[in-house]
Amino acid sequence: MIFDTTEETFEQDVVERSREIPVVVDFWAEWCGPCRQLTPVLERLVGEREGKVALAKLDTDANQRLAAAFGIQGIPAVKAFKDGEVVAEFVGAQPPPEVERFLDALVPSEADGLVEAGDEESLRRALELEPNRGDASLALARLLHERGERDEALELLSNVGGSFAADGLAARIRLGEDPELAGAFAALDDGDVERGLDELIAAISDNDGDRREDLRRAVVGVLDDLGVDHPVARESRRKLASALY
Repeated sequence: MIFDTTEETFEQDVVERSREIPVVVDFWAEWCGPCRQLTPVLERLVGEREGKVALAKLDTDANQRLAAAFGIQGIPAVKAFKDGEVVAEFVGAQPPPEVERFLDALVPSEADGLVEAGDEESLRRALELEPNRGDASLALARLLHERGERDEALELLSNVGGSFAADGLAARIRLGEDPELAGAFAALDDGDVERGLDELIAAISDNDGDRREDLRRAVVGVLDDLGVDHPVARESRRKLASALY
């Protein structure tokens, strides 16, 4: 999808359309030599993406107010819009591999769509395509944990680095056979997050070593899922700090 846009049509052509698919805007002018190098590259690569991204071409000489509104000082300038906002940009005639990477970052991959689907078959296929997808590993591990397939879930989580949620789920799986914690985990599963966290935090004070660390990880994993602004999360962080220190 490649088209010319103007000040009069920009809102509909670019801003509104970007709520459905990414729209790349090529700010160019007839006198600009580098523009004549870049535009064909953009047109070819956008065309190869078969409707997954649109290209809008805007003549800066004919649309000076709009170019000024977007702070265009040098051309060619390229801005990518998603959901009505600029999400990426570059200036100058970039080589085709760089332009390709720029476009690929805007267009969901096959694995992205599979992770969004979220069923077991889709998640396994996503990991075949991209074995290092932490989000797919975490989602699949959650499904396996719910089904009681502990060992495979832990194996998947061991390959996810830098994720509080993954570390928390792995800790929960390791702790899950302890009858003393059954009530806490049942409360979390039933949506009574505050009670579940309170019971896990209380258990921290009574334990040490690896078990204490797993309790901490399990709590932090739940807090990560809740997000920083959740009222229960704010109070639970204070309680966790008191239990640890």
